[in-house]
Amino acid sequence: MSKKIVVLNGSPRRKGNTSALVKAFTQGAESSGNTVKEFFLDAMNIGGCKGCFGGDSARECPCVQKDDMAEIYPAVKDCDVVVFATPLYYWNMSGQIRTAVDRLFALEEGGENLLRGGKSSALLMAAEGHGFEDVLLYYDHLMEHLRWENLGHVLAGGNMDTGDIEGKPELNSALELGKSIS
Repeated sequence: MSKKIVVLNGSPRRKGNTSALVKAFTQGAESSGNTVKEFFLDAMNIGGCKGCFGGDSARECPCVQKDDMAEIYPAVKDCDVVVFATPLYYWNMSGQIRTAVDRLFALEEGGENLLRGGKSSALLMAAEGHGFEDVLLYYDHLMEHLRWENLGHVLAGGNMDTGDIEGKPELNSALELGKSIS
């Protein structure tokens, strides 16, 4: 049975190394009959969470803020898999993706918790270096909190400049991770 996959791309570069991982993953996922919807977060107007606890999952737009998260909420509610794609910035995910992840909390507030449980996730990361330990700890804790199945990750170190990832095995790993979703 085909899966609905949402990719939250937290890279500021549309044609960067993280986006190359997303492209390979998407090819694999679509070749297995899945549908993929990518959100390029850097091009979206998404404000930081206000910590107001005013969200309500029963509303069409569960957050009190009215911005481009309104496009992401229904896609995440309806999907089977959420893929976090991000460069590694200071041993963590980019600000673009962290902001969107924080704002997903509105789906847990109010009536029914529409975020916790019943989904799967994967992590795609590109980085100049290789220090992924801290971000993996965060990601594992997030998966535990959300009660989502962790489908795996592709961590591509040694990629500073746009295009450095070309020809590297991590692109094939992303393709195969996409293909494995069924």
